[in-house]
Amino acid sequence: MDSLITYIMSLRPLTEEEKAEIVSHFQAGHLKEGDYLFRGGRVCTKFFFIVSGIVRMVAVNDKGVEVTHYFVGENHFCTNLASFRDGTVAEDSIQCCSPAVVLSIEKSQLLALYGKLPFMEHLIAQVNEQRLLEKIRLKNLYSGEDSAGRYRLFLREQAEIAGGVPLSHVASYLNITPQSLSRIRRKLKSSI
Repeated sequence: MDSLITYIMSLRPLTEEEKAEIVSHFQAGHLKEGDYLFRGGRVCTKFFFIVSGIVRMVAVNDKGVEVTHYFVGENHFCTNLASFRDGTVAEDSIQCCSPAVVLSIEKSQLLALYGKLPFMEHLIAQVNEQRLLEKIRLKNLYSGEDSAGRYRLFLREQAEIAGGVPLSHVASYLNITPQSLSRIRRKLKSSI
């Protein structure tokens, strides 16, 4: 729970009582690579904080192929936001790309926490907004680039993710076939 408190304190100071209140609402879980925090086809009722590891938001397209929409690394919040907020059925799942330690809070508990610590609602909304803006920035950055350019940008912009997830997930995220990504990686290694 220390990393959650440290993260929140990087945004706002907390009293000892506030720290204890926040910690009392979260549950810790240890997951393996491939485990799901949330499977699509249901309403997402949990909000997560990634202590260690990397997760991905993933869906299956109409051709039956998994598509990685984005990755979430350590010290970040994560959920299927539209489903969590609106109570709608989600298509996307949240899957661990590596072993992970994750803190979770049920929506009812988060709302109770907001009632006790009203600043948390604004803080979470602000963090979610910043994450959405970052996702848009990255997608815009990658658009207009060829496959090799997207991979080079990924290595530069998301280096902490690049070494911690299977290459098939990276290929899916960058909209590159795994075979093409292997060729791109070989070319980049030979040019170094």
